[in-house]
Amino acid sequence: MAYVGVVGPGAADQRGTTLARDLGRGLAARGHVVLCGGLGGVMAAVADGARELGGVVVGLLPGTDRADGSSSLTVALPTGMGEMRNALLVRSSDVVVSVGGSWGTLSEVALALRTGVPVVALDGWQVRTADGSTPDGPTVTPVTSVEDALAAVDGIVGIPPGFA
Repeated sequence: MAYVGVVGPGAADQRGTTLARDLGRGLAARGHVVLCGGLGGVMAAVADGARELGGVVVGLLPGTDRADGSSSLTVALPTGMGEMRNALLVRSSDVVVSVGGSWGTLSEVALALRTGVPVVALDGWQVRTADGSTPDGPTVTPVTSVEDALAAVDGIVGIPPGFA
């Protein structure tokens, strides 16, 4: 079991929410704990997918009220930290999967890379240095399908029993 952070826009389009829901199902099927920002869009969709299969979903909320979180969260943690909760989410994750992109998502990807947490980008941000080269250390693994994202996560955290 791994702790997989899933990040993405709170105002995601239909493709983003469909990808996130399917990703949530796949992560739950593998027995992983899903961490997310706990609100709408990609966060709600990954929570919905994981809960459909009885998965555990922890939402790190920006505000102070648990009631603000998605109804599919198993655990809602109000941090009162606003967007600074992104650092908590990243540091609590063994791997981060970004679905789509927004400025908040980019901040989470950057924090993950800065702190050595691997990132899988499902239709998400690609990060380059100022001169256009790939940064030293951990990089973003780009994928275009949920199956490829799950395979990348498996490769990073190990393949759970029954998924070899």
